[in-house]
Amino acid sequence: MVVTVRSMGLNGITGYEVSAECFLSGGLPAFDVVGLPDTAVREARERVRAAVKNCGAKFPVSRITVNLAPAGQKKAGTIYDLPIFVGILAAGGDLPPLPEDAAFLGELSLTGSLRGVAGVLPMALAAREAGVRQLFVPAENAAEATLASGLTVYGVPDVRSLAAHLRGESLLSPAPAWAPEPDRTPLPDFRDVMGQENVKRALEIAAAGGHNLLMIGSPGAGKSMLAKRLPSILPDMSRDEALEVSGIWSVAGLTDPSQPLLTRRPFRAPHHTASAAALAGGGPALRPGEISLAHHGILFLDELPEFRRDVLEAMRQPLEEGEVTVARSGGTLHLPARFQLICAMNPCRCGWRGHPSGKCTCSDREVEKYVQKISGPLLDRIDLHVHVPSVEYEAMRRRETPESSAEVKQRVDAARAIQTARLGGSGAVCNARLSPAQLAAHCRLDSRGEALMKAAFSRMGLSARSHDRILRVARTIADLDGAADIGPDHLAEAISFRNTDILRG
Repeated sequence: MVVTVRSMGLNGITGYEVSAECFLSGGLPAFDVVGLPDTAVREARERVRAAVKNCGAKFPVSRITVNLAPAGQKKAGTIYDLPIFVGILAAGGDLPPLPEDAAFLGELSLTGSLRGVAGVLPMALAAREAGVRQLFVPAENAAEATLASGLTVYGVPDVRSLAAHLRGESLLSPAPAWAPEPDRTPLPDFRDVMGQENVKRALEIAAAGGHNLLMIGSPGAGKSMLAKRLPSILPDMSRDEALEVSGIWSVAGLTDPSQPLLTRRPFRAPHHTASAAALAGGGPALRPGEISLAHHGILFLDELPEFRRDVLEAMRQPLEEGEVTVARSGGTLHLPARFQLICAMNPCRCGWRGHPSGKCTCSDREVEKYVQKISGPLLDRIDLHVHVPSVEYEAMRRRETPESSAEVKQRVDAARAIQTARLGGSGAVCNARLSPAQLAAHCRLDSRGEALMKAAFSRMGLSARSHDRILRVARTIADLDGAADIGPDHLAEAISFRNTDILRG
């Protein structure tokens, strides 16, 4: 007898339907799992065998063949334990015919209890699209699965409870839809930062328009401190953005079962020893990397020149396209990577180039060699370049309280509201993502602006990409001022944040 049990699988960060076909036949007892299973899937045989015996059922003494279809797609992980268990019991007559609109997934322990698995949210979303109406998952993952509205989710604590439910003896209660509570954990606040008004202004512009930013300054000037406070002024995520980010984090196994939906924009800060695969994604299991985990959030690279050259170059295409394509022998993976890049670096290897103390011991050649670790094409994709000066003693000791993040966020939210109204329905959500056609329509300059832009283009040796990025930043500055058009003062401020000479001290 053949019994087909619906389940789900993961291809990168996307879920797809898998059918577990269980066949019991005569012959010597054996248990085979086919359909390109990896080691974890093959080991399901022992977990299922122990779970069947420990739940009081009789394990079939026959030849058991389980096919995971589509057979040409590689299956990985422990999510197929539960559908295999259900299929074997149903094929042996211990369970009644299964509902056609039900799907099962989860990892079994030897005692028959269910353990949580990664990637439940994208699989639940795919199950809904496939017509599944009842989804049985480990109790630990039930809250996450309910985020895919339109499903009746059952959190299964153990296989005894599941068997009793399927037999109609003792029904499981559907999991209630999970709703996030306001996250009241305080974020680092801008009021902690003394001085650095020019850098705060650059961060406000970056947050308002979604622009990339590079901070250059001596050690202890506050670059990392400022970057860690940027999330406190970013606009809140929409529901769709939160689901998209939470799905990526779920696949990576980073979500908290008690808080399955991310309500704040992610902030990722990988160490400078990270590899290109760790940043872009991939590996044996084709998992998302740091730039995908920072989707709709911030990727902060501290000590930028200390990263390997191939690691930095791996970001060039994602910065432009908002997506990374990872091609490996195991397959090709398309991952979202619409992140905001924030970088920090010292002006030279010793770090004291241009410091009033005169402590720098680096020659001009050494400074040039240090800066050359950052390629021109990558630097061209960073909208704002800002110098972070050493904080003066008077600024450290002044008594007045600096502006708080809440006050800055009000201006950022107002500017984003203007952009949303302007770009509604176009797919772009901020000025950093303006298409060439939108750039021409919304970033027009008057005669004074044209003259200023022409002079800057020739004097600074700008590329076509730099020209467009300056216009996008100028549009954001105008939005912060509530201006309908870009004025010469908006453009001049945008050009001032494009000064690459600070890289040479």
